[in-house]
Amino acid sequence: MARFYLFVFLFVGQQILIAQSYFPPKTGGQWDTLSPKTLGWCEDKIQPLYNFLDSNNTKAFIVLKDGKIVLEKYFGTFTKDSAWYWASAGKTLTAFCIGIANQEGNLKLTDTTSKYLGKGWTSMTQAQEDKVTIWHQLTMTSGMIDTGAFFDCTSKACLKYKADAGARWAYHNSPYTLLDSVIENATGTDLNAFVNTKIKTITGMTGLFFKSGFNNVYYSTPRSMARFGLLLLNKGKWHGTDLLNDSSYFKAMTTSSQSINNSYGYLTWLNGKSSFMLPSTQIVFNGFLCPDAPSDMYAALGKNGQIINVIPSQNIVFIRMGNMWTTSNVPNDFNNDIWKRLQFVMCASSSSRTINKPITTIYPNPTTRFIEVNLPNHNYSYQLVDFYGKIIRANPLEGPIDLQNLPVGIYLLKIYQDNALEFKYFKVQKIN
Repeated sequence: MARFYLFVFLFVGQQILIAQSYFPPKTGGQWDTLSPKTLGWCEDKIQPLYNFLDSNNTKAFIVLKDGKIVLEKYFGTFTKDSAWYWASAGKTLTAFCIGIANQEGNLKLTDTTSKYLGKGWTSMTQAQEDKVTIWHQLTMTSGMIDTGAFFDCTSKACLKYKADAGARWAYHNSPYTLLDSVIENATGTDLNAFVNTKIKTITGMTGLFFKSGFNNVYYSTPRSMARFGLLLLNKGKWHGTDLLNDSSYFKAMTTSSQSINNSYGYLTWLNGKSSFMLPSTQIVFNGFLCPDAPSDMYAALGKNGQIINVIPSQNIVFIRMGNMWTTSNVPNDFNNDIWKRLQFVMCASSSSRTINKPITTIYPNPTTRFIEVNLPNHNYSYQLVDFYGKIIRANPLEGPIDLQNLPVGIYLLKIYQDNALEFKYFKVQKIN
């Protein structure tokens, strides 16, 4: 019996050691690596992944396993020392900073934003404005008009009432950007100085927030972005130091923050939820945000494919920087396309909830004017995607889909129901 317990102790201890993350030194270029072969990954699939990334204007791609670099690739003239913007992936960094300010007693999430920006920071009535709290800014539920020029504008004249705070989810840059001023006024510290003191000096990250129009955009090297991903993987801890020791805040940041968009935490995107919403639409789509990614993934996502993915169950982080053109502020489809190829590299079966047996048929195919979808029941939604990955349309699936204005070519129809996703390709051809 004693030998059995000794075996259990040694086995559990070994698993704990395996699960622990390596942390690179704060200074210098050293960063330990793991070979894909050691992990049993399929090395012949790496180059096709790189080819895909290169064809989509990727500048940097890094995969960490247990904190160590497994894949690291730079494209064109870009190097590990080049700086690039995070776009909206920087939102998760801001959420992390709010967490630190909260744990240090500088602010509370239930505080009204007016407490830090002053009364009359919006064009709403005082009663409407007083309903907006820091929590609403973190969860994209401020209730203000978010379309057109109102999306980025932080001037008082642009901050107008649409709905009561908490009643509506909408991806909106303006209230998010104003969190920077909330941090500065609550802590009495410039935002870059706050990030430097609380995060960069401990983790070895580099980078700065730069003003760009109304927006405040973070720039850093790829490895600094990977360091932040590693910090997220370890729930705010870095090599024995607790940067964010408020575990309840971190859990709230990386789980559904409200019931309107299940796939959104505190300025952080979540996979594995029953539904999701996207910028510039009020449609709720059934299924996972990234169906080919692990269900426990959470992510910082920014325009043109700025990506930080964190997968706790596999102790993996990957980052992508680049300049892929897209009309979306959140590259969830592109992120999923990377995952499709990365799953092959890891020699793993897809974690997708894709329907195994087709439950729908579409006709006619090829088509000229419309696609009819034969459904066994109701409550489906769809995305219509072109050859370049651009989402043309996303709606509930109710009757024939009108295609009359589409150019000739190949298209993808993504059909969603609950946690399931089915892909259908079809061709639009000329009318004879």
